[in-house]
Amino acid sequence: MAVSPAKENILKKIRQALSNPVPLPFPQSEGTSSVFHPASDSLDVVFAQEFTNMQGKFAFCINEEEMLHQLEQLITEKQWSKIYCNTDKWQTKFSNTINLPGCDASITDCEFLVARTGTIVMSAAQQSGRTVSVYAPIHICIAYTNQLVYDIKDALQKLKEKYTGQIPSLITFATGPSRTADIEKTLVTGVHGPKEVYCFLVDV
Repeated sequence: MAVSPAKENILKKIRQALSNPVPLPFPQSEGTSSVFHPASDSLDVVFAQEFTNMQGKFAFCINEEEMLHQLEQLITEKQWSKIYCNTDKWQTKFSNTINLPGCDASITDCEFLVARTGTIVMSAAQQSGRTVSVYAPIHICIAYTNQLVYDIKDALQKLKEKYTGQIPSLITFATGPSRTADIEKTLVTGVHGPKEVYCFLVDV
């Protein structure tokens, strides 16, 4: 079957393009080297700054005892009566409802904290699963200083190492309360997820 002149012309252009590939505009954009400068402060300080810049509420705790005290005090002050938590370590201490959509606040752990962006990294492999950090109006994350990494690529690398050959089906990057500017470019928080996010960082 004869090839039409138009089709032959297209194929000719494709062959020419393949024989003279265009160089990558940013050859260092991929790989192990980071395009960002290393952290000038300790990772906990950088995370706290970025997390609060994104309207997150941050608390540093010198140990678990102080964290428990601060968190219990917060729950009392806010008068949250329905707390949802299915993380084994904290479930018996805080959880008093099995109704996630109707709770006042949810408590989860996390995989990592990304200092550069103030991001909480969670996955479907955790006990809290896919929905706990999204459906509750208030999300409270309990994390430890040994979970801090500088950049997103560091978190992804550690996830690969942690779940060798079995990467979780969902990895979530949560940076502050949910927000949207879809309507007249006006920023509104708490639309598609929690309206407030707390992070209690425990020193280890």
